Amino acid sequence: MTSFDKPTPPEPAATPSEDQSAVTQAALFDAFGGIRGTVETMLPGLLFVMIYTINKDLKWSAFAAGAVAVLLVIVRLLRKDTVKHAFSGVFGVGVGVAFALFTGSPKGFYLPGMIYGAGLGVAFTLSALVGFPLLGVILGPVFKENLSWRTRNPGRKKAYTKASLAWGLIFLAKYAILFPLYWWGDATQLGWVLIGLKLPPIVLAVYFTWVFLAKAPPPIDVIAEWEAKEAAEAAAKGPKA
Repeated sequence: MTSFDKPTPPEPAATPSEDQSAVTQAALFDAFGGIRGTVETMLPGLLFVMIYTINKDLKWSAFAAGAVAVLLVIVRLLRKDTVKHAFSGVFGVGVGVAFALFTGSPKGFYLPGMIYGAGLGVAFTLSALVGFPLLGVILGPVFKENLSWRTRNPGRKKAYTKASLAWGLIFLAKYAILFPLYWWGDATQLGWVLIGLKLPPIVLAVYFTWVFLAKAPPPIDVIAEWEAKEAAEAAAKGPKA
């Protein structure tokens, strides 16, 4: 029998930990928008700082950033895709444009997002310290466990606490760099540093979240429990006369 005649051994089945890791990775990818959502979040700000670096024209920079943010939403609507990440981008860019035009300073474009990000850092950190991790509130519906992790799944609560603390500390470190630049640097420096720090901290925070949740107990599917309870109650009542 040649090597071509030998039967191919079956692929080893995935272990429960591998399945949990894959599910966690897919859920995180969906929750945070994936590559496309990240690009849509970054593109308006990148366009703003590029145009302002070239011509120092605040109005044209603001108009271009706002226009591309709206365009991204229109493209998603035409493709009938989810628009939550694009809409959040439009809102953030709109507020930034309003601040920049109102203050007459290009730094105003970045200030609302910086305040929001620093506030998130504080919220993630405090929520972890008080035992009600914000990341569990955000991701609970994604994993169909809602808030069951709080009382029924202590292993996942611990994982959410660690992940929320990681998000909080990473965000606070990021804005500890950016706010001094806002006060003492020029707008171009601030813009490029902000763009450079846009993706790496989020990637790092998502990575820590995946590590903690992949090792945690699986989520309790409260939706499936509720559906099973409804079916059992309907079966107990029997067919209607």
